Amino acid sequence: MPTDRDAIREEARQLLDTLVFTPFEHCQPLSREFDTIPARLGLYAFRHRSEGLLYVGKAKNLRDRLRGGHKVFLWGWLDLYNPDDVRIATVVINQWQRPGLSYELETIILQATNPPYNVKIPREI
Repeated sequence: MPTDRDAIREEARQLLDTLVFTPFEHCQPLSREFDTIPARLGLYAFRHRSEGLLYVGKAKNLRDRLRGGHKVFLWGWLDLYNPDDVRIATVVINQWQRPGLSYELETIILQATNPPYNVKIPREI
């Protein structure tokens, strides 16, 4: 019989698939305003065209999180990435009326992928 934890892990796997396997061309290019990024609760991933996942995070408002600046912009510049080779994949999530779900999903995804720009990976929940 599936448990609540199994359901969360399955949802995390599906969200991870969306973040990782959305074609690069369909991901959002970097911009100043991020007008095409939803202003909703969700997960986001910075992806490099050839190196894959760079960073995964969560935000109550995806657009505001990116407009407010992000360490990935600085680190990508320091690593001499061409901005045209970095894009953002997003996925809006539904909290299922459960506080903390986005944290649980982010933790499961980070543990599965260990992106290089995520400095601290949460311990297993």
